[in-house]
Amino acid sequence: MTEKQQKQRIVVVGGGFGGVKTALELAKHHELFEVTLVSDRPDFWYFPTLYHTATGGTRAQSSIALKYLFKNTGVRIVAGKAVKLDRETKVVTLADKTPVPYDKLVLALGVVTNYFGIPGLPEYSFGIKSIGEAEELKRHLHKQILDEGKPDLNYVVVGGGPTGIELSGALGEYLHFIMKQHHIKDRPVHIDLVENSPRLMPRMPKPVGKAIERHLRHLGVKLYLGKAVQGETADELTVSGKPIRSHTVIWTAGQANNSFFSDNMFALSPRKKVVVDEFLRTEKDIFVVGDNAETMYSGMAQTAVYDAEFIAHNFVKEAENEPKLAYRPKKPVYVMPAGPRWAAVEWGKTHMYGKLGWFLREAGDFVAFTDIEPLPQAALQWAHTLQDQHLCSVCGAVA
Repeated sequence: MTEKQQKQRIVVVGGGFGGVKTALELAKHHELFEVTLVSDRPDFWYFPTLYHTATGGTRAQSSIALKYLFKNTGVRIVAGKAVKLDRETKVVTLADKTPVPYDKLVLALGVVTNYFGIPGLPEYSFGIKSIGEAEELKRHLHKQILDEGKPDLNYVVVGGGPTGIELSGALGEYLHFIMKQHHIKDRPVHIDLVENSPRLMPRMPKPVGKAIERHLRHLGVKLYLGKAVQGETADELTVSGKPIRSHTVIWTAGQANNSFFSDNMFALSPRKKVVVDEFLRTEKDIFVVGDNAETMYSGMAQTAVYDAEFIAHNFVKEAENEPKLAYRPKKPVYVMPAGPRWAAVEWGKTHMYGKLGWFLREAGDFVAFTDIEPLPQAALQWAHTLQDQHLCSVCGAVA
């Protein structure tokens, strides 16, 4: 038997944090594994900075080409969307009918937008969960002000989680710079943030959420807490029975697990996430990491990276006939930007606010880039991100 035949065929599905990190870690052991990454997009998206892309930053700030990330790693990249799983033959089939055989399968598909059946949202609201959505929103912001010569009556952000808070905190400053850039008379900007829960960031300690609320109000953001979105038309959003006139509603509130799991009869928890064991295994030779798995801190990029490192470590140990580790959830450090140069931090029992929190967020971005890129390239990517943010907040970035 040849060396190539002896290698385990590891197929990783998903080009986000969990999938990319898993493939990169396994690629370090090319003598043991033949690694294939399946992704339905050509780029890795850095979700924590998508709101920067929407408010003046560049595409490069939030995306890195997969072919660049995996250059000289030996990882085979297959473009396509996974739609079907045959457990008996161990084959994943893509939407274009391409079969991808595996010995072990790692699923890191991420989540999709969920509008909860609310009428009008799919047709009229903007999103910010992909590079395309972020750039579409940015074009709309410019076009709306140029066409009418003034900002919208209300810019409404729906969702009091990380993305909604980050965007509502950054949006006002960017809109003023759009007006300045296009030589339009500066006018007041009205930004509303709607959240169904009675407070922002309900999963964080109450003092942290309250500090974020105070800072957003200081920035002029109007908060609608404990209010439910009931529908949207081309001209207004209905919130708890009352209309808010707006042509710019940004939906950040809803997420659902990828339909691949329900379509292929995976065991799901009440939260519709995939049930996994102490090895992040959902069934024989099939593993689930990151947002898709029913683990304590799923939904965070830090958790996806942690899961990926755990999976890769155990695959190596198993291949070398050594004992594996059992999964122990690791609480992430929560860093929540809310406007220029301000962030709230929950680090264990320690809470920090203001510029120090913002500095920690920038440091966290640098660490995140080093998770997926060699140090020199990560430093360049991070520096590029800082430069884009400086342009956005000081002189107005190009659209």
